[in-house]
Amino acid sequence: MPEIWQETGELIMTKISIILAILGVFLAATVSVAQQKQSPDEVAIRQAVQSYVEAFNRGDAAAVAAQWSDDGEYVAPSGERFKGRKKIEAALKSFFAENKDVQLQASTSAIRFPSPNRAMETGTATVTRPGQGPEETQYIAAYVKKGGAWKLTSVREEEGSVSYQHLKDLEWLIGEWIDRDENATLDTVYQWARNNSFIMGAFTVLIQDKVDLQGTQIIGWDPVAKTIRSWVFDSQGGFGQGTWSKHGDQWVVDSKGFLSTGEKVSAINTYTYVDDNTFTFQSTGREIGGEPMPDIDSVTVIRTQPIASRTGK
Repeated sequence: MPEIWQETGELIMTKISIILAILGVFLAATVSVAQQKQSPDEVAIRQAVQSYVEAFNRGDAAAVAAQWSDDGEYVAPSGERFKGRKKIEAALKSFFAENKDVQLQASTSAIRFPSPNRAMETGTATVTRPGQGPEETQYIAAYVKKGGAWKLTSVREEEGSVSYQHLKDLEWLIGEWIDRDENATLDTVYQWARNNSFIMGAFTVLIQDKVDLQGTQIIGWDPVAKTIRSWVFDSQGGFGQGTWSKHGDQWVVDSKGFLSTGEKVSAINTYTYVDDNTFTFQSTGREIGGEPMPDIDSVTVIRTQPIASRTGK
């Protein structure tokens, strides 16, 4: 048996769940602590997004432009750029004049804080014109905190890729998740790659507050096999892949891979969507080196920082 399996007791079960995480599954958190509240800054940004949407839907160009910093820049899906609050306001006035009663919906996928006074938001914007179908784009927005208020410094919108159309049912996954027990912590962050072509995951495993394992996961659409696949690579030399299939509110992932020792590992993992902040996880048919391992019974998984509910799963 490889070294990772030589320990006993609860730590073995912890590392079993870690191995499952690196086999191409999107492990979130079986959180044993109370769900964390949003920080005041995250609440403020979400309120700013809502205020932006309300002003846009009123056709109030000045109120929308007031959400921007003086030197803010907007990049349209076409690549056209508008630099500075005044130019953005002028462009909005022209847009509202040509598109009466246009309506905007915005759905935030994730908010990160690279520094105390800077934030990055990713999300989906849906614009609907009277008598026309909705137009959906993905956006990346940068904010700066000045005088206690968060202002937009840049927004880049891009049309969804062909891959995104197949991956968007997993959009609720975007964000940060933590799996913590007495012995170990698994911190996983998922975000969209450019143009929403892939979901990129990065995970870090800490054992007794020391980094034990790190890795990268990629979830994407296979246009040849017409299925969603995931690939994973860990810092100990292990790697694996998973094939995804959707059955109602459930995702079933057939995961196979190799430990750094060369031993084969496999599992069938089932994720049942409950809402944007909750799902259940179950793992069956687990094997390491051809040796059967105990199933993991269904557990409830909770996002560390809840987000507003979105339609679609």
